[in-house]
Amino acid sequence: MKVALIRKKYSPFGGAERYVDTLVRHLLDLGHEVHIFANEWESATRGTQSATQRLVFHRVPMIKGLSVLKLLSFAINVRRLLKKERFEIVHSFERTLYQDIARAGDGCHKEWLIQRAKYEPFWKRVLVGINPLHWSFLWIEKQIFDKKNTQIVIANSQRGKEEIIRHYGFPAERIRVIYNGVDTKRFNPACRGKFRKAVRDFLGLSEDIRVLLFLGSGFERKGLKFAIESLSKINEPKIKLVVAGKDNPKRYRMQARRLGVVDKVIFYGPTKEPERLYGAADVFVLPTIYEPFSNACLEAIASGVPVVTSKINGFSEFIEDGVTGVCVEDPSDIEALKGAIQRLLRQDNRETIKWAKTKGRLIDVENHVRETVKCYEAVLAGMLK
Repeated sequence: MKVALIRKKYSPFGGAERYVDTLVRHLLDLGHEVHIFANEWESATRGTQSATQRLVFHRVPMIKGLSVLKLLSFAINVRRLLKKERFEIVHSFERTLYQDIARAGDGCHKEWLIQRAKYEPFWKRVLVGINPLHWSFLWIEKQIFDKKNTQIVIANSQRGKEEIIRHYGFPAERIRVIYNGVDTKRFNPACRGKFRKAVRDFLGLSEDIRVLLFLGSGFERKGLKFAIESLSKINEPKIKLVVAGKDNPKRYRMQARRLGVVDKVIFYGPTKEPERLYGAADVFVLPTIYEPFSNACLEAIASGVPVVTSKINGFSEFIEDGVTGVCVEDPSDIEALKGAIQRLLRQDNRETIKWAKTKGRLIDVENHVRETVKCYEAVLAGMLK
C-alpha cells in the first residue's frame, strides 16, 4: 500500500510527534510504502535500514513569518504536491484541504477556543477573537469536517468525537475512535530499574525525594502554572517538580520564585528520551486546560507512573481511579489538584506497575496500527458513502 502521511514538522520532540514516528515505523515494518509530506524534519525514523530506505520525504514549501501564512501556504502547497503523484491513502495529521483520512489528533479548534476563554482575561479573549489566524483555523477545520472532503475522521477519544459532531455535524458512523498507542517495548515498568538512579544522580536528587514530572510542549495549554501553584500548597520539603518540554520557562520560573518554590522546580528542557524521566518519576502531573489525548500520560502509565490530569484530557477516559491515576474536574482547582497529587504520593505505584504489566497490551501501538490500517482498508474497499 502506498501511503502519504502529512505532518508539518517530523520531529522526535513532543508526544504527538513521537506518535507519528511510531506509526511510520510500524507501517514500514508491515511492508507499506510510506511517504512523509513535511516542511521540515529532524531525523529519519528509527528502524531497520531496509525499512528506513522505504521512507520517502517530500518537502512542502511554507511561507515563513506570520502564523496565518504558514498555515494557509502549507495547506495549499501540500494539496498541490499530492496531486502530482497517486497515493492509495492520504492520511493527514494537520489542518489540510486534501486527505482521505484526517486524524483529529490536535482536537477541535473551535472547542479549544471555548475552553481557553474560561481561563483568559477579557482583553486577551478580544485579541483572540480578532486574530485572523483563528479565523483561518476555523475555516480549514470546517473543510476537514465536511463529509464531501474527508472519508474518515480518526478521533483519539470519545470526547473528541462528540466535539466534532457537536460543532460540525460530521456523520458519527464515519468517525472512528482509535485511542493512541504506545511503544511498550520502549515505555514499560522496566524504565524504573534502568534509569531511576542515573537520572536522579544527574539531577542531584536522592532516592527519598518525591519527584513530580510535567512533560509537554506548550506550557500554557498543558497547565504548568497550575502544577507549580499546587506544588506551593504541598507541605513536603522533600519534593521536586521536574518540567520537561519545549517552551520558554521564564514566566514559570518567575511564578515559582514568587510562590517560594523556585528551589523545588527543575526546568529540564526538551528531551528525545522521555522514558528516562518516567523512570525517575513518582507521579506524572498534567493539569491541562485542553488536550484531545495526551500521549505523555499514556507513556507514563505504560512506564508504571500514575497520572494526575484533568477531565478535559481525552486520556481521562483511560484512568482507573487510584490505579492508573486521578482525574480532576477543573485544572484550576488547586485544592483538588493538590489533593490528587498527595493521594498518589501516599500510595506507592505498585498498582500502576501491575496494571502496566497485565493490561499494557491494551495500549500497545500494535493495536492502534491495526485499527488505523482497517480505516485504510475501508477507504480502499469503497465502504463509505
